[in-house]
Amino acid sequence: MSYMTSDSSATSSAMKLDTPLHIKYIQNLDKRQDLAYHLTSHLRLNGIYWGLTASHIMGEPSALDREGVIEYVLSCWDHESGSFGPHPGHDGHILATLSGIQIMLMQDVVDCIDIEGVTKFLLERINPDGSVSGDSWGEIDTRFTYICLSSLSLLGRLNYIPTKKREAIVDYISRCRNFDGGFGRVPGAESHSGQVWVCTAALSILDRQDLIDVPLLGAWLSERQLPNGGLNGRPEKLEDVCYSWWCLASISIIGKLDWINKDKLIKFILGAQDLEDGGIADRPGDWVDVFHTIFGVAGLSLLGYPGLQDIDPVYCMPATLIDKLNLRKPYETLKRMDSYP
Repeated sequence: MSYMTSDSSATSSAMKLDTPLHIKYIQNLDKRQDLAYHLTSHLRLNGIYWGLTASHIMGEPSALDREGVIEYVLSCWDHESGSFGPHPGHDGHILATLSGIQIMLMQDVVDCIDIEGVTKFLLERINPDGSVSGDSWGEIDTRFTYICLSSLSLLGRLNYIPTKKREAIVDYISRCRNFDGGFGRVPGAESHSGQVWVCTAALSILDRQDLIDVPLLGAWLSERQLPNGGLNGRPEKLEDVCYSWWCLASISIIGKLDWINKDKLIKFILGAQDLEDGGIADRPGDWVDVFHTIFGVAGLSLLGYPGLQDIDPVYCMPATLIDKLNLRKPYETLKRMDSYP
């Protein structure tokens, strides 16, 4: 894999997204089983979701071996918990479970999942105070709140949440909102772009966007853009391509995409490409990975970059699939930024 210096010609404003190269990079991820590959088994199912979604957005939904993907996802099923683990033999967790559901939906075989078992697992994760645990060990995080709601919604089981627990979830998310309009991991935690997205998306799924202070949050999100065009996760931090999703999807949900300088952000994302071996890094000059590749491509899609398929800002899945599932009704006024010239 090549290393790009920050003054590489790759940062030229004339650079384009090299879609074929990035598709090839994603296809080769499973073939390069080096030390890093084995050290990231705890993210393997997530990685397949990232690569598959990026391929869909780049117009190559069949880039990965369909039967191989389905077989692998099913091998990650944890019968004891009724959920998916990130890799065969790993314990089930809510994070891997959402990825498993998303992958199977994109492969149009969601009926292969034990939907009743998954639903039971997800409902058991909701605590009396409205927080959500990632597994039976009890760690809570607003990420898990979003994951629970997104998973149930994608499975058509959102209405299985008892009314009192649904109200408790809404109240808990409200308690995670801060004076700056952003949201934290738990009540009292500082605002962070990743937590902002999971909370704004969760409230959108619940059709409770009324609890978002749109002007205040929009201002906080727009202030995440740095002079070089990149976005950061919180004040005084470095820019990172992944925030092209966390920040941009959030500001898209609240209808303020025009508060971001899209030309500078597009240039920043494109400058983080590896134009020899494919993939996108966190910033120009760093090593690429599939995590930043999907969120760079997803950010470009929201910005209306030409040749990319639409991605849904609430579910981080192809918009055509979310339309097919009829899940966009609560926020059907959402619009992708006007196409990039």
